[in-house]
Amino acid sequence: MALIKSISGIRGTIGGRPGESLSPIDIVKFSAAFGTWVIRRHKTAVTVVVGRDARKSGTMVSVMVINTLRNLGINITDLGLATTPTVELAVTGTVAQGGIIITASHNPAEWNALKLLNENGEFLSSDDGQEILALAASEDFNFVTLDRTGSVSADNSWGQKHINQILNLNLVNAGEIKAAGFTVAIDCINSVGNLIVPGLLNSLGVKKVVAINSSTDGNFAHNPEPLPGNLKDISDYVVKERADLAFVVDPDVDRLAIVCEDGTMFGEEYTLVSVSDYILRHTPGNTVSNLSSTMALKDVTEKYGCKYFSAAVGEVNVVEEMKKRKAVIGGEGNGGVIYPELHYGRDALAGIALFLTHLAKSRMKCSSLRRLYPDYIIAKKKLTLLPEINFDDILNTIRNKFSDREIDERDGMRIDFPEGWVQIRKSNTEPVIRIYAEGRSVLEAEDLANSVISIVKKT
Repeated sequence: MALIKSISGIRGTIGGRPGESLSPIDIVKFSAAFGTWVIRRHKTAVTVVVGRDARKSGTMVSVMVINTLRNLGINITDLGLATTPTVELAVTGTVAQGGIIITASHNPAEWNALKLLNENGEFLSSDDGQEILALAASEDFNFVTLDRTGSVSADNSWGQKHINQILNLNLVNAGEIKAAGFTVAIDCINSVGNLIVPGLLNSLGVKKVVAINSSTDGNFAHNPEPLPGNLKDISDYVVKERADLAFVVDPDVDRLAIVCEDGTMFGEEYTLVSVSDYILRHTPGNTVSNLSSTMALKDVTEKYGCKYFSAAVGEVNVVEEMKKRKAVIGGEGNGGVIYPELHYGRDALAGIALFLTHLAKSRMKCSSLRRLYPDYIIAKKKLTLLPEINFDDILNTIRNKFSDREIDERDGMRIDFPEGWVQIRKSNTEPVIRIYAEGRSVLEAEDLANSVISIVKKT
């Protein structure tokens, strides 16, 4: 069993002891802490938007979250099954004071989580997150009497509103997409993407949409993280259906992976790179990605005479840097596209619309478009973070080992080499240590990653 408390929310496995897993007690305590924080922040009648992905524990968790907030006197707008970016847009669209998304994103089905949003529909700052953690620890809550209980209203209109806002973006061109006559395959892993991705594609003028894992029953057909090793079925399917490409989203639809017409992976790192190429061609400006993302975004940005900036891993950190640098596009190399013209949140739906417009305008096959971009390889490794492991000792050892290299310690530790880089950091979402390395070849990336892994295992 596992429970991870962080500034962005609470995440854990269902079942087990309180404080050691995502138990009902932990769900209620953390919901009450967030609700109390929202009330103290706004000091007025408070409304919170709640939505969830399709994992099987979602209904149970949602009931506990909603009833806890109502018992604080908070009114609820319940979107039911909804994507993470849809909930983010609904918070500002309904002028709510906050939001909770019930999803463990790319984690397996036995996990669930509460992702917390402020009144801007954005993830909380570090200071705000720490305040909520302190409230949960102190249990400084004040529940209301029966006559002051908050209301709850269902609103299933935000999926279509989300689509409409994407269609209205200046750089989304449904006419060009329709003229291209695309056949698009999709894999929404039996979650909420199936409620909105087909509708978006139809609205964009896609000629034919074919799908696998097309229900919303929460039976994840493969590991939910959209990595190449988990996408063999959609790779085979896109070739079988003679589709022009395939889109794969995670359970809450904030990450986007693309499969080319020949079944090869476009590369989740290159989702942001390709969309940024399209955006910069029409609206030059700064770009931002996290320290674990490919160097290809920097290359593409500088091609247009613009500046690239990096941020610590985590959507809130990327968004903060994007605002600081007035970036026109940004995100994370895990397939997370953040387009400020729509909102400051990772949005696979926006990524789909922008990528399809880019592909239609290019008049190229998907695999040919991929070959336009610098070819880097990232090796992604992880090691279990056991209780007896002292992560600070590991960082000290690595720092001494590579004292002659440029080191960035904003997020764990990243070491730059002439042939690439390697980063080691503790995950925000799983009890693991992540070691990512990038080079021009598989061998370079693997060697860099293994140089750090060997140190970790000896420490």
